[in-house]
Amino acid sequence: MNNGAFNKKGIIKYLIWTFLIAWIMQAVVAVLYHNGLSIVGKPLIAVIMFTPLLGVLLSGQSLSGMGWKPRLKGKFKLLLAAWFLPALLTAIGTLLYFAVFPGHFDLSGDYLVATAGPEMLEQLEAQGLTYPMFVLISVVACMTYSPLINMLLAAGEEAGWRGLLYPQLKARFGKGKGWLIGGVIWGVWHWPLIWLIGYEYGTDYVGFPIVGMLIFCIFTTTSGILCDWLYEKSGSIWIPSIFHGAINAAATIPMTICIVKTGSAVLLGPAPMGILSGFPLTVCAVVLLFKSGKTRFIKQ
Repeated sequence: MNNGAFNKKGIIKYLIWTFLIAWIMQAVVAVLYHNGLSIVGKPLIAVIMFTPLLGVLLSGQSLSGMGWKPRLKGKFKLLLAAWFLPALLTAIGTLLYFAVFPGHFDLSGDYLVATAGPEMLEQLEAQGLTYPMFVLISVVACMTYSPLINMLLAAGEEAGWRGLLYPQLKARFGKGKGWLIGGVIWGVWHWPLIWLIGYEYGTDYVGFPIVGMLIFCIFTTTSGILCDWLYEKSGSIWIPSIFHGAINAAATIPMTICIVKTGSAVLLGPAPMGILSGFPLTVCAVVLLFKSGKTRFIKQ
């Protein structure tokens, strides 16, 4: 792990490269989406996840010391937390959302039709699968192999954010402020997609796109705290990458059982990027923030 002194010049270079490349690519994604080529744009969004890693290299920073060699001995509990905690927190948040909006619960398959076309639902039926069975299969995938597959993409972000940026921010501002600043930076990095294609929240909500941008920063801040806590405890970049991948895997499940058009309620959930459905994640992050501040006070 990079626990050295704050390198202002190096971090500025890293942020310039990471944002420049990612934002250009996000603009390209928007052009593709608006020209009916989302089938090309979606894979490109996945590729964008590697720009923080590229930013590390282009800014002349080192990838060594980030914990690339898997060391799982004595870290099995952290591995389990990284793998299953996102699904648990997402499930609790989803229950909270549907407790407030029970009329939004839907197992008709409209979500699949809206995102993949009616032919997808027809293919399921042709295979003898009902939509509830499809949802159940998705849940099983989310709990088993999806975090591992998504980890390979998430590692591109984790190398830049948790491997380089967060340790540097903590060296300069302390753990608590470093976590908060890092989370906002991570959120702002996503802003062009939120503005240009309605990433995560769509476009049909009050205050588009500003409100969505701000709420997403809450999500990146809270999830970033948990990712970095796991990184600190494990010393391995793969543990937060699994957590990151597990969040991405779990985030889509609530959408599959929700009506497609919820208006401004999308800012509340049911995916963990919403304020209400993301509440369990926020509680965990606040607890860690409090403990980090308390530990610093005790040490002083």
